Order: sequence, then structure tokens, then C-alpha cells
Amino acid sequence: MLTLGFTEVDVFADGPLSGNPLAVVHDADALTDDAMQAFARWTNLSETTFLLRPTSPGADYRARIFTPGGELPFAGHPTLGTCHAWLEAGGVARSSTEVVQECGVGLVRIRRGGDRASFEAPPLRTEPVDAALLGDVLRAIGVAPEHVRAAQLLDNGPRWLALLLDSAARVLAIEPDHAALRHLAKVGVVGPTAAGARAQFEVRAFAAAIGINEDPVTGSLNASLAQWLIPAGIAPPRYIASQGARVGRAGLVHLDRDESGAVWVGGTSRTVVRGTVTL
Repeated sequence: MLTLGFTEVDVFADGPLSGNPLAVVHDADALTDDAMQAFARWTNLSETTFLLRPTSPGADYRARIFTPGGELPFAGHPTLGTCHAWLEAGGVARSSTEVVQECGVGLVRIRRGGDRASFEAPPLRTEPVDAALLGDVLRAIGVAPEHVRAAQLLDNGPRWLALLLDSAARVLAIEPDHAALRHLAKVGVVGPTAAGARAQFEVRAFAAAIGINEDPVTGSLNASLAQWLIPAGIAPPRYIASQGARVGRAGLVHLDRDESGAVWVGGTSRTVVRGTVTL
């Protein structure tokens, strides 16, 4: 049995306990894959991460990211929350301006500034959506085809079938059939808000395929949506997305495309629980 440091972090929150919680296990090099997966299943959070010594000379630390249903090569809120927990536990980065995380997609840069941090979105791969799959997904979420402005398969580590709907209200009204979605795809839905709203887009993420019916706030999905929507001229180079209202959260994700074309995804991270775990 091992007793290890533990942190639970609220990520992308707009206020207390309103974001996406993340469990972080420190100094986890001695844990087996099975032990990591078992603990992630036990926490029953969207993701649990394990801090390890880096294997790349350019990294400050290495993170492995698990959902209740399996391991991910990359995820957004775990990237920001793990970085926060590592720094809070005394981690010292090589650079004074950024932290470099090693994970399944390689090295991910994280910038610190004020009460927010931002990660650089990994490269995006896109594919057209098969018409039959699109039809099955629309039936599973109860959305008529005429309300879909665009659809795309997006992959920056996690793979999402992304749907741009005609309004945020339409996004919030979805009542998904999670049992059907479990056999189809992870689905991300986005729609523009009304003029004058604090956030410019509303987002929801359905991931029953990996054991999460609806993820409260999803950094990887928001990253890939920005990488899709900004170059297409649908979203401005800098905007805010809100997510989590239908599951009792109030998440805010800050998206920013810099002059080089890189997309940075930012939000707050606040520690809620500190302690130890015995595994």
C-alpha cells in the first residue's frame, strides 16, 4: 500500500464550486496502470490525473490522465488543474513564464498570468462527418438537421463529433439519449449566445462512450472548437465560452488565438481539497 499526496482542484469555475473538479495524485511513479484506472473509476470524476517524473528533457513534469472508462492522451481541465496542483506542491518550472507538461500527445505549454493559466492547444486534425453517423447523433440528442449550421470531426488528442447549432438556447435545450450516444461518439455542441452576453458561445459535451454522460466544463473540446471556428470566421480571435449550466455549474473558458495562429485556452484553478490517498 502507498500513501500519496492528493489535491482536488476546481477548474474553469466562475465562483466557488462551479467548475469541473479534478483529482490529482502526486508522486505516483510507483503506481501500476491498473491502480491508476481503479482510482479514477472510484473517484467517478470526469478525469483523475497522476503526477510523475518527466521522461522528456523539455518537460517540468509528466501527467497521465484517466477517465472512469480509460486513459486519455490529453485533456484540457486536467492540464490546467494538474499544473496548479504541481506548482502549489512546490514544483519549480524551468521557465519563469511558462510550465511544460508532458502527456500522451507530447509537450504542452502552459502560461501563468494573474488568477488564470492558459494552455496551448495541441495540433488539430479534422475530418468530415459521415452522413449516417450524423443522422444517428442528431436523433440521439433530439436536434433537427435544419438547426445545425456545421458539423466536423475534431481531434486534438480526444476525438469529438462537433456540432455548431443556431443558438445557445438550442444547445441548452438538448435532452440527450446517453445510452444511444455511448455507442456512437463523444459529441460536443456549441451555439452562439445573444448579443451582450458575457460569453459569446454556449458549449455542452456528451461523453458517455468513456463513462461521462455530460462533462461539466471541457478544455480539450473548447480548444478544438476554437481551432475550428476562429479560422472559419465564425468566432472572433478572442472570446469566452460558457459551459455547465445544465449540470449545475458555471464554467468560463477563455479562448485566444495569437499572431502565430496558436490557440490558448485559459481559466481559473482553485484548490478545494488537500490530503493523502492510500492506494
